[in-house]
Amino acid sequence: MAEPIDSALDLLRRLNPKDVKQNVDNIINLNPSLEEELLESVDIPLSVKRCSSTKRDFLCCDYNRDGDSWRSPWSNNFEPPIDEGITPSERIRKMEIKANEAFDVYRELYFEGGISSVYLWDMDDGFAGCVLLKKCTSETAVNGGSWDSIHVFDAQDRARTAHYKLTSTVILSLGTESEALGGLDLSGNMVRQVEQDMAVEDDGSHVANIGKMVEDMELKMRNLLQEVYFGKAKDVVGDLRSIPPLSVTNRDRQTQREMISSMSR
Repeated sequence: MAEPIDSALDLLRRLNPKDVKQNVDNIINLNPSLEEELLESVDIPLSVKRCSSTKRDFLCCDYNRDGDSWRSPWSNNFEPPIDEGITPSERIRKMEIKANEAFDVYRELYFEGGISSVYLWDMDDGFAGCVLLKKCTSETAVNGGSWDSIHVFDAQDRARTAHYKLTSTVILSLGTESEALGGLDLSGNMVRQVEQDMAVEDDGSHVANIGKMVEDMELKMRNLLQEVYFGKAKDVVGDLRSIPPLSVTNRDRQTQREMISSMSR
């Protein structure tokens, strides 16, 4: 007999990814004992809270959560306040401040809006952290889209270098609904992972290295979404109903195959 957590994860894979947050909440209501495991295992769209000290918005995930409170990267305080929340050491907190400043610039350059948050925490042989980015085009669920990036990494210190392991998740949701066009819903997520050794001179080098890895990974994942997934959807629509006659399209494809075949010979 399958474990409850395995059954819950299998169920979530079969449901609409656009409703993953609501589905997770429903499963937790049915079986509260699964809350911790589900929140650690399932990527859900990032929620937003306001830092009462700095009046700036920040993103919430399992990595800055302590019970029912979330730590702000801007003030290092929890919202709502708690007595003994877990915070990073002084050295890691200084890096966290620099990383938030750097990714705030990155967010403005690539997203022209949205919200970014970076959280770091101590580990025995280095440190770990996550970079969160969120951009929504509309407040309505039926007309608009959202992009959520969750980049989780760990950095292991070595002599003059560091070994980085990055796991990136992009949650994309696109939807539109009108009387003329009807309804359209494209939602899903993509996960990629990479490991790399990079030179380190000081703590500032860690921020630059992580920034470069996140930038490269987001570019690759965006291109995959555009060229592979949306490109494939375009090909399927083209096969169902092409703009020129299908006979012309098939003739062009045959000519192309013959040219490639003759060149290979």
